[in-house]
Amino acid sequence: MPPVLYSFRRCPYAMRARLALAVAGQAVELREVSLRAKPPELLEASAKGTVPVLVLPDGTVMEESLAIMRWALEQADPQGWLQAEPAETEALIAENDGPFKHHLDRFKYPDRYPGETSAPHRRAALAILQRWNQRLAGGDWLLGAHASLADWALLPFVRQFCLADPDGFAAEPALDALRAWLAGFEHSELLQQVMESPWAERRCWRSPRWLYHLALPSDWQQARQLGDYRISTRGQSLEQVGFIHASYAHQLEATHQRFYADVSDLRLLVIDPDRLAAHGVAVRAESAPCSGELFPHLFGPLPLDAVCLVECYSR
Repeated sequence: MPPVLYSFRRCPYAMRARLALAVAGQAVELREVSLRAKPPELLEASAKGTVPVLVLPDGTVMEESLAIMRWALEQADPQGWLQAEPAETEALIAENDGPFKHHLDRFKYPDRYPGETSAPHRRAALAILQRWNQRLAGGDWLLGAHASLADWALLPFVRQFCLADPDGFAAEPALDALRAWLAGFEHSELLQQVMESPWAERRCWRSPRWLYHLALPSDWQQARQLGDYRISTRGQSLEQVGFIHASYAHQLEATHQRFYADVSDLRLLVIDPDRLAAHGVAVRAESAPCSGELFPHLFGPLPLDAVCLVECYSR
């Protein structure tokens, strides 16, 4: 069994972990998560509930992106990322993960930090970028003629700074070398690789511990207005059937084909059984009349706060 990687596609920490795993040729089982609805498997592996988290087949858990990067490169380092001077590598990464990330967050997400304004943090982050630009002025990489761990650990965060204000970033003087360095990253095959399946998914991993229900958008909208969800299945209410049909993760595709194959716009309700129990809603696994396959049935209205995530359904 390959290691399990809990990841979030756009997170720069998760991105740099995926970069190292991909360049090392390390296969993983990717579990893309929603940070608004973290699966219980992630929280059991790491109480922090942040990504990335790598769980090795022997049960070892790595909760830090740099630990994952180094572990991957110790298995295979075909491009020599670990060959740069360790002290300089550590200093650059510490500057990125410490002061640069501090200022980046307060520049990009000012609403999260009441009482602070973004402009001083943008200036402080730019001062750090200008120092990195000076390093790059003498070559293509931060620590010499070849890419190193420092480059690939920093690039996702510089990319995030640029995306927060692309026009402002493009207009900044004295960043030409750094912009070229970032452009090389943006157009690299490695970045494209880790931003697409199987290294990155746009759909969240479906935990086998959760329950799932396909809903028409109008039915879900009505539930939000009324305060609970009372549709059993397509065209039938809870009152008519006596329970709400749901599926386990592995049953979703067949359920979609059976009842909703002609519908292009569907919502997937991700349901937490623990929240159902807290509301006194019983769940029973009962057999389908034709196949005998067991499906979860909800005996009572579905409370809105038992729905931990709502997604547009995709196969």
